[in-house]
Amino acid sequence: MSIRLIVVDDHFRVHQGLEALEDVFDDLTIVGHASNGSEAVDLAAQLRPDVVLMDVIMPVMDGIEATQRIHSRFPSIKVLALSSFQDTESVKAMIKAGAVGYVLKNTTIDDLAQTIRAAHTGTIVLAPEFVSMLLDTPPPADSTPAHASKDFGLTQREREILKLLVDGKNNSEIAAVLVISISTVKFHISSIFNKLSVTNRVEAARAAFEHNLLD
Repeated sequence: MSIRLIVVDDHFRVHQGLEALEDVFDDLTIVGHASNGSEAVDLAAQLRPDVVLMDVIMPVMDGIEATQRIHSRFPSIKVLALSSFQDTESVKAMIKAGAVGYVLKNTTIDDLAQTIRAAHTGTIVLAPEFVSMLLDTPPPADSTPAHASKDFGLTQREREILKLLVDGKNNSEIAAVLVISISTVKFHISSIFNKLSVTNRVEAARAAFEHNLLD
């Protein structure tokens, strides 16, 4: 079955360029276009797509607010940020709003297609440069000591696995990196979910960004 997409961007050329997805890949179908976040929310309610490709900076309503509204009303719809902005604040804001990933507009069409498929399954998808950038970003200067020290009781090993999870690695890849068994990885991920009070990897990544657990 084809993955149904909505493209949200205030530049017509972006819409034109993304139409190539349908021409090249049989499993991707664009069912709607929106030029701002407000239109995106209405279109998502009307069409119920599988994935929304969401720009960040747009008139009327930006992608962050639109993502929050879509995620709260239709949690089964996956929002993937597709932007030219590479700052950590934009990435964090979109993930916290409910996006399952953030990729740049200059990504190749093949990589974008793979990212869309991953997003459709709920996999966290961040360009490698964003992962390293987020891991290297210090906590905000105004973080309170209580907020900065909140670690949810995660062990060092659980923090290592959380970082790899945010990096988009699956259980087998995490096991290979840390030289441990897949069953051990599953045990630690279950413990991480329990400590963070989350039920999936996307929620875990969101909690990691929100509470500075990747430092």
